[in-house]
Amino acid sequence: MKTIFDKTAIKNLELKNRLFRSATWEALADNSGHFDEEIYHIYDELAAGGVGCIISGFTSVYDDDHYFGGMARLSNDGLIPEHKRLVDTVHAHNVPIIAQLAMGEYKDKEIDELTSADIADIRKLFIKAADRAVQAGYDGVQIHAAHGFLLSRYISPAHNHWTRTPETLIIDIAKAIRANHPQLHITMKINSSDFMYGGLDENGAMRICLACAPYLDSIEVSGNGTSVGGIKAGVNEAYFEKFALALADKVDIPVILVGGHRSIEHMNKVLNDGSIEYLSLSRPLIREPDLINRWQNGECSPAKCVSCNMCYRTPGYKCIFRLRGIE
Repeated sequence: MKTIFDKTAIKNLELKNRLFRSATWEALADNSGHFDEEIYHIYDELAAGGVGCIISGFTSVYDDDHYFGGMARLSNDGLIPEHKRLVDTVHAHNVPIIAQLAMGEYKDKEIDELTSADIADIRKLFIKAADRAVQAGYDGVQIHAAHGFLLSRYISPAHNHWTRTPETLIIDIAKAIRANHPQLHITMKINSSDFMYGGLDENGAMRICLACAPYLDSIEVSGNGTSVGGIKAGVNEAYFEKFALALADKVDIPVILVGGHRSIEHMNKVLNDGSIEYLSLSRPLIREPDLINRWQNGECSPAKCVSCNMCYRTPGYKCIFRLRGIE
C-alpha cells in the first residue's frame, strides 16, 4: 500500500516522500528576471518544511518575454549565479529542485503567426535555458505546457490552427535536453483540459502525453483555471484525478497530480486508486510551508488552506491569513 510518506527514487531524484511543491507564482523578480531577496527566504522555508521536491515558480527562457510582471528568468548567463544560490538554499535541506521552464509570449505574436524560424528559435531558447539550469545545479527541468503559456497555446486547437502535430515542438525540446544532459530529470506540465470551447480536451491531452512520454521522466497533470475555490477536505479534493488515473495506466513514467489536495486520507486514497505515484501541492504550502513536517510529526488534520485565492491579490502572492498573523 502506497502512502504519501514513502521514500522513493525516480530519474535523478531521491525523494523522502511522494509530495512535490508544484510551481507557484511568486512575482518576485524585476523586469530582467533578477530575484528579489525574499525569494531565498521562501524557498528556504519550503525546503525546511518537509516537501520531497520543489518545482520552481515559472521561469522564462526569453529575455523579451513580458507576459507577466515579476517573472523569474533563465534567459541569459548573467542570471545563473542567482539560480545557483537558490538551488544551494534548497539543497542545504537535502531537497531536490526542478526549474520550471516557461515562455509566456514570443515577439507579441499569436500562435498562428509563428514562422518556422520562430519555432526553431523558441526550441533553442528552451534548450539553452536547460543548459543554464544544469550550470546552476538544478536536478531537473519542467517543460511548462499548461495554464495558457506559449507551449500550452501551441498544443491547443483553440490557438494553433496550422499543425496537427503540435506535440513535436515539445518532443524536440525534450530530446535535445536529454541529448545534452542524459542524467537530468525532464518532466512536463500539461492541462488535462483547457476547459474552453475549442481548446485542448482530455482526448487531445491524452494523445499529446502518450506522444511525449517516451522522451520524459514524469508528467505533472493540471488544468486550465488551476485554482478552484471552495475545496473541502474529503469532499471535492483532487479535481484532475480522473484524467491522471487514466494517464498513469497508459504510460511507463510516473504521473504527478496537482490540484485540490488537502487531507492525508484522500491523498493516500488517490495513490492507491490506481497507478498515480506522486502528488503536488501549491496553495496549501503558501498557507503552511511546514505542512508536510506537521503531518509527518503526527498532527494530521487537513491543510489549513481554505481555497479563498486571496493569495493572488497580495504582494509576493502570500497567504492573506499569514499576513494578518492568523494561524
